[in-house]
Amino acid sequence: MAPLDPHSFTDSSHPLTKRVDLCFFLDFEAKIILGSATLHLERPHTGELFLDSRSLHVQGASDPTRRPIPFSLLEPDRVKGSLLRVTLSEQRSISISFKTDPSASALQWLDPLQTAGKKLPYVYTQCQSIHARSIFPCQDTPVARIQYAAKINIPQDMRVVMSAAHVGRSTPSPGEANGACEESRWMMGGRVVEHFLMEQPIPPYLFALAAGDIAYEDLSPRSRVYAEPPELSAAAHEFVGVEAMVQQGEALFGPYEWERFDLLVMPPSFPYGGMENPRMVFLTPTVIVGDRSGVQVVAHELAHSWTGNLITNASNNDFWLNEGFTTYAERRIVEALEGEDRAALHIGLGWSGLKEEIERFKDLPEFTKLKCNQEGVDPDEVYSQVPYEKGFQFLWRIERQVGRVAFDGFLKKYISSFKFLSIDTEMFLVFLKEQFPGIQEQIDLDMWAYGSGIPLDALVPTSAILQRVLSLAEGFDAGQRLSKDDCASWQALEWQIYLENLPKKLNTEQVKELDKPFSFSENCNWEIRVAFLTIAAFSGYEPCFPVIEHALHTVGRMKYLRPLYSGLLQSSTEAKKLAKRVFESAMPTYHPIAQSVVQGLLKKFDH
Repeated sequence: MAPLDPHSFTDSSHPLTKRVDLCFFLDFEAKIILGSATLHLERPHTGELFLDSRSLHVQGASDPTRRPIPFSLLEPDRVKGSLLRVTLSEQRSISISFKTDPSASALQWLDPLQTAGKKLPYVYTQCQSIHARSIFPCQDTPVARIQYAAKINIPQDMRVVMSAAHVGRSTPSPGEANGACEESRWMMGGRVVEHFLMEQPIPPYLFALAAGDIAYEDLSPRSRVYAEPPELSAAAHEFVGVEAMVQQGEALFGPYEWERFDLLVMPPSFPYGGMENPRMVFLTPTVIVGDRSGVQVVAHELAHSWTGNLITNASNNDFWLNEGFTTYAERRIVEALEGEDRAALHIGLGWSGLKEEIERFKDLPEFTKLKCNQEGVDPDEVYSQVPYEKGFQFLWRIERQVGRVAFDGFLKKYISSFKFLSIDTEMFLVFLKEQFPGIQEQIDLDMWAYGSGIPLDALVPTSAILQRVLSLAEGFDAGQRLSKDDCASWQALEWQIYLENLPKKLNTEQVKELDKPFSFSENCNWEIRVAFLTIAAFSGYEPCFPVIEHALHTVGRMKYLRPLYSGLLQSSTEAKKLAKRVFESAMPTYHPIAQSVVQGLLKKFDH
């Protein structure tokens, strides 16, 4: 008996789940899901079966004949949640009835006033990395890839979307609740049941659901954008080029295996830039700025369709296999569509981010490794750009060694060889050595995979545009200021690189000089606005405190919350007071994952 994953109770000697049938009744008033999950195992099993859960209220377990099955729920572990033990007797499937807790870490329930349309409540999930277990009991490890079917009972004036094919909408039928709730409740008037099916096996963290006042507009025969009605037109304009991206991805990496590539623009509280749920990518509304500069996030989530969704890291210890490959793939798509100079700017921005993360983890070098040990560690607490950017650099180093043509062939063979599997770093390295005999003599693979920090043969990105932007940023301390001519042709990315390469702490006069000509604090592009406000926060620049407060109340994207709160908490006494006051009032509007991250920052800098 041994665990398969440091973040799961799943035991290596137990059969894995192959399919889950779900019935959910969404109770918006109580902010809970009443549910049942029927788990179908890969083989019959006798003895205990270990399942993951977090804050779930388990009400019963039974076999296919409705005969009760013994179960027990252990006291929760801080990181993994509660072990659910069920005892089987040569059974291959088990049905579990449960209800979620209002505090479920994967779920955020929004009141109508928290939505764009102010009309209906809204709920959405965010299951990565280890939060599916707070929605339904499961083997919540990427190794346990599952197919699923779902029946979702909702108010009839709502729409549900999922990371699955929508197969119908019907009135509630007798007997279909399967123990999720009382029959009378399932059948109550004014409600409908939406039916979904995911036939490809996915890791549980890619389970996704959203329900509310959701409309859609077609972008191409295989893509739609979904959003709340007030946001739909702007979203459709922003993402009009999605089909060209999908075609470029197929040219680089092989067939798109998921039939549809649909996008859902989330409420502002969504904690990430995007989430690569297959068939239904979730996107932050902050990428909608009107000039289509935010589509790089879409390119990243699209690239996950091959690297991350088709081939998945076996555990969070190998997270770089998801994100390093996807960052590389994203930049290849950007290069093909926008040219080498634009791709170089993305690489330059990533390089700056990587150096910042290495500094952030200087006292915890384990988390600057590609293959790291996260035993006993909450993956949300050590989430960083290291697996993205160091992983990208590793693959870029291999490409330079073997040549792009050979590396492109390797990528396609890698994807076709491991699709619909979850693998670890060791499996990747064995495959790499098989495809390129002797490569371990040309590249120090162990240093890249298992060493801390940035290897010496990482490549500092360069291009004429990038070098010009960086030189202007480097001259700021010496008194050099941007002229209108310097930046006349700049797009959003150049501004972001410029701001993120300035010193984090400036004096009051310097912050004023920086903002006055360009009004960064009022920029409609969130990347630019937050890059500047981060400097203002670290500098304790009080004229910007109202703008920072407004930003922290408006969005819940952790990419913005982390630097803004970190800056305030490491600045002046007044700035620290502001951070604590804002979090106290804004916390209910943040997703539980974001709440936990900010609470960790408050604890870290509370001195």
